[in-house]
Amino acid sequence: MSKLKNVLMGSAAALMMAGIASLPAQAVPTVNQEEAAQIRELESKGWATPSDLAARSLLVAAADLGERIVAVGQFGHVVISDDRGETWRQASQVPTQALLTGVYFVDDKTGYAVGHDAVIIKTEDGGETWELKYSDPEAEMPLFSVMFADARNGIAVGAFSTALSTTDGGETWNLQSVIPDPPPPLEGLEYEPHLNGLFRGPSGSLFIAAETGFIFRSTDNGANWEPIKTPYFGSFWGGITLNDGSILIYGMRGNVWRSDDGGTTWAQVDTGSRKSFGGATLLEDGTVVLAGLNGGVAYSTDNGRSFDVVDRPDRKGYSAVVNGPDGHVIIFGEPGAVKHPDNAEAFRSGS
Repeated sequence: MSKLKNVLMGSAAALMMAGIASLPAQAVPTVNQEEAAQIRELESKGWATPSDLAARSLLVAAADLGERIVAVGQFGHVVISDDRGETWRQASQVPTQALLTGVYFVDDKTGYAVGHDAVIIKTEDGGETWELKYSDPEAEMPLFSVMFADARNGIAVGAFSTALSTTDGGETWNLQSVIPDPPPPLEGLEYEPHLNGLFRGPSGSLFIAAETGFIFRSTDNGANWEPIKTPYFGSFWGGITLNDGSILIYGMRGNVWRSDDGGTTWAQVDTGSRKSFGGATLLEDGTVVLAGLNGGVAYSTDNGRSFDVVDRPDRKGYSAVVNGPDGHVIIFGEPGAVKHPDNAEAFRSGS
């Protein structure tokens, strides 16, 4: 079995792969001869092709640009909404058909997406068109997350401790070591843990959510990383920094952990749920919303000290969430982009 097959269960994005087999085949809309020729040309180049179901099939990650939301997923799909998720359209030029698993925007125009085949693509027009900047299919090292410290310096991370960094705005990428060599004598630290999710911490720090209860912290814009062991021994898929400076990390089996000292020490938050969480967002009123597998959505109104978890009847897997139209968030996963109430009371009342 290849390394790629071994890693498919290593992140929130990868867990969603289990649902692909049950999804409908990619639909090709009714087109005229000129449009059909264009689709054939895109397919021959290995580019993402137009699909009426692009916003209703597997979407793994999303970026909130304010007025615009950009989401990415299977078949190289990139979809865009300019009305907070009410309607969606597909990006016109995406030079890959790989599963895209992470997306990050430096500003409202410049953004990056990463995925399987170690693909890194870049946009300079808000997600409408993209250019291929890096790809290494033979390495079988899918990338899961990407983040930039500033306009020029960024990092992408993924399976088997893969990390790629850039210092020229994503034009070139080079392998970077995140795991110290030799690894420090920390119980449970694997030599090549999957690096699942990048997120920004307080005071300019950066974090990577990883496996076996580890996170990695950088205080120098990603040049060097310090492994930190939490009391948990499972996988973390992501994290978020709250308005009061505290940090939440989340992952397998309902695990949410909170730090009040910049990530040095961690305490478990009792979510009352065994559902794994893969994505988070912070609303304007300070509410934290987590989205996860089996239709689980969790809300916190006390800076992550407690959560109210609801179960969507669709029982689908979700791996990302952003603020949506009034009274709603948009969650992303197996069914694509889905509008969902932004508080537990509204969900339970059916509003």
